[in-house]
Order: sequence, then structure tokens, then C-alpha cells
Amino acid sequence: MSELFSVLWVNTSPSLKCFDKPLIRHLSKHTNIAYWEYIQTLDEASSIDNAVTLLYDYLKQRNSSEVNNPIHLIGHGISGSVALVFARNYPHLVSSLTLLAVGSQPAMTWHSHYYMQRKILPISREQVLINSIRSLLGNQLPYPAKSLITAFTKDLEKAPTPDSLFRLVNLPQGGVQLPLMVCGSKTDPIITPIELSNWQNWLKSGDKLWECAEGHHYFHYFYPEKCGQQILGFWQRIDPMLFIEAKNLVKLT
Repeated sequence: MSELFSVLWVNTSPSLKCFDKPLIRHLSKHTNIAYWEYIQTLDEASSIDNAVTLLYDYLKQRNSSEVNNPIHLIGHGISGSVALVFARNYPHLVSSLTLLAVGSQPAMTWHSHYYMQRKILPISREQVLINSIRSLLGNQLPYPAKSLITAFTKDLEKAPTPDSLFRLVNLPQGGVQLPLMVCGSKTDPIITPIELSNWQNWLKSGDKLWECAEGHHYFHYFYPEKCGQQILGFWQRIDPMLFIEAKNLVKLT
């Protein structure tokens, strides 16, 4: 396993990885990024804690002196929630945490929004999903609707969300000990501007809250350069050495 990375992108939604790629490619021009992917089988119980444990095991193998080699974690949506829980549990392993479309209530995801809609709307499961996709991405879909329905259906089945049609749960609110950046969008129907602003209650001196003007829930896909510029500025302020040697860049498949 290569140790030549300082940033780790956390992904627990493999079927939706296409929305991460533009920003990762942009960031990879400036520093080395590894991509950690959690794939949950249908036989496994849906659990953020399981994902956090596996992430710890992965980083534990990185090298033997973990305390001296903390990494910058970044994740979107439920993946960001996993990164947040990890950073709270293992702050000595993390240099900074960057959250994209993660609410001050970390359990608030597109999954929980979907299940709430299923409960209150007298329409079919497929129509709720189609409506959700259009609200998450806008009316001009970047991929064919059929392929998006397949991808988001898989994410409902395999993402480690604690929510279901029968139960919606909350996770502990609050910040982290280490430097924190929270990114959102003014047009996100899930992590709304009001929900995003609630992070102000938990931010420390030096933490950063940034809001993209557009882009809905996947603003980092539609505006990777704008989002990347803000993230790189945050990283550079807290870790200038991060950009000195960016030689081995991760290839995404």
C-alpha cells in the first residue's frame, strides 16, 4: 500500500462515485489524494460504525507510526458523515476534516429525505426517487435518467445510512477538535442554507464555512474548480507542506 498521500477521500456510495471525480481530478493536480471506498453487501447491517472501523483498519495499515502521520479527510454526504464520526473517534489520525453537503445533524442525508418523502407522498416509490434525483441534481440531468435511477437505487441499498422507511435516526451534533471546513450550496434541498448555517454553533477559530451559489446537492460535481479553490486554500493555510511533492496521483476507475 502506498504511503505517498496526505489527503484521503472517503466514499461510502460507490454507485455515485461519478459525482466525486471532477473535484478529485482538480485537487489531484496540486497534491496526492488516495480514494477509500466502502462497499456494503446486502447481507450486512447498515452501520456507520462498521464503515468507521474499516476506515481505521485501512489507515492503521498505512504505516506503523500513525500518530506522526495524520491525514486530511474529505467526504460528501453520508461519506462525509462517516469521516466526521471517524475524526471524532480518532482525532490523532486526522490533520483536518472537509465536509461537503453534510448538515449540522450528520444523519440528514438524501436517504433520510427520500424516506420522509415516501411516508408523506401518495405516489410510487419510483416517482419519489425520480423527484429526489431531480431535486438533488436539477432538471438538467448530467446522465440519462435510467442510469441515475439505477445508481441511486443501489445507493439506497448499500450506503451505510442508519435510516430506513421504518425508522429515521439522529447522530450526535457538534464539531471536531481539529481544523474543519464545511461546504454547501445555496440550492441544496437537503442541506439547506439554514441547515448549513447551523454549523456556526460548532465552528472554532480558524474553521471555515463556504457556500456555493449553485449546484444543488452535488455542487462539487458541477463546480469542481470553485469548490477546489476554496478547499485548497483551506489546506494550504493549515498545512503548507501539503503541496510541495504531488507526484503520485490516484487514478480513478
